[in-house]
Amino acid sequence: MASAIAPAVPSLAPPLEQLRHLAGELRMLLPGVRVGEARETTKEFNQETFWTRLDEAAVKVSREATTLTEVFSRLPLPLPSSQEAQRLCEQVRAAIEAIIAVYYSLPKDRGITLRKLVRSTTLDIVDGMAQLVEVLSITPAQSPENSDLISCNNVWAACQQVPQLPRDDKAAALLMLTKSVDLVTDAHEEMKQAMEECDPYCDLLNDMEDDNGDDVLGRPNNQDVYWSEEDQELIIPCLALVRASKACLKKIRIAVAENGKKDQVAQLDDIVDISDEISPSVDDLALSIYPPMCHPTVRISSAKLVSVLKKALEITKASHVTPQTEDSWIPLLIDAVDHCMDRIKELTQNELEL
Repeated sequence: MASAIAPAVPSLAPPLEQLRHLAGELRMLLPGVRVGEARETTKEFNQETFWTRLDEAAVKVSREATTLTEVFSRLPLPLPSSQEAQRLCEQVRAAIEAIIAVYYSLPKDRGITLRKLVRSTTLDIVDGMAQLVEVLSITPAQSPENSDLISCNNVWAACQQVPQLPRDDKAAALLMLTKSVDLVTDAHEEMKQAMEECDPYCDLLNDMEDDNGDDVLGRPNNQDVYWSEEDQELIIPCLALVRASKACLKKIRIAVAENGKKDQVAQLDDIVDISDEISPSVDDLALSIYPPMCHPTVRISSAKLVSVLKKALEITKASHVTPQTEDSWIPLLIDAVDHCMDRIKELTQNELEL
């Protein structure tokens, strides 16, 4: 009687090939996290339990990143066996899927702003792990020196952000408003610096003669890199409008800090959403003032910023963060914004009529 033939055991892919496959799997998870909705559940949400689980999941991912790096970068020792590589890949995959599952358990009614911050950190962790796995899958001869350690540090940095995340939507709103204030402040400083660097007479002594030896009385040779007198006059109300933008954001942040209620997440999210539009609008205005300046473009950019500022102030005034007895600063800022825009319209009217 012929002996029975044992069933064939599926062969495992080589370790580096397993890593490349894992990297692809991790990359495929990213789109789902970007657009994924909170998981429906009948269980009552426990905020303390959620943050404990998220912190623990981040620690687990960080630990798996360290282990994977140590095993696959311990040259000149041989690579792990296919079985060991399979075990390590499964542990990494499980750790990543676990932290994604925790993120999905955060309900939207806890605040969209808070959920966006948790989602962003989760994406950084998944993407960082995918980068690490990709680097480790490269053969040693092709791998840049220490690149595996750098990638691992990116994973660690993302995981270490988890305990620093705001724990409620009010704290999340304050964080985003602070970032917006900082961005507008930077834009204002850059605009002031640009004015100094584009001064047409800063190199007067060096430009007294043109290529033909003719005295040009310091007149700049390239009119595309400096402002005319009309341009410089127009920049003044533009800078004032950016200062008003910064003042608006600061006052909105103060109102949220002093009067914001953690359970009024819809209003807090609305304030953050419109405030997030201020910095990009400031950037558009800042770009439009660089020489050669197009006055109609400056006017359009200014009008767009004014529209966003007024909407932000209106939404803030209508919300719980601005009691009627404390809203006197809002009409003052609206008047300041209108004054800037009126001056910009006045200075750009001639070009519009041409």
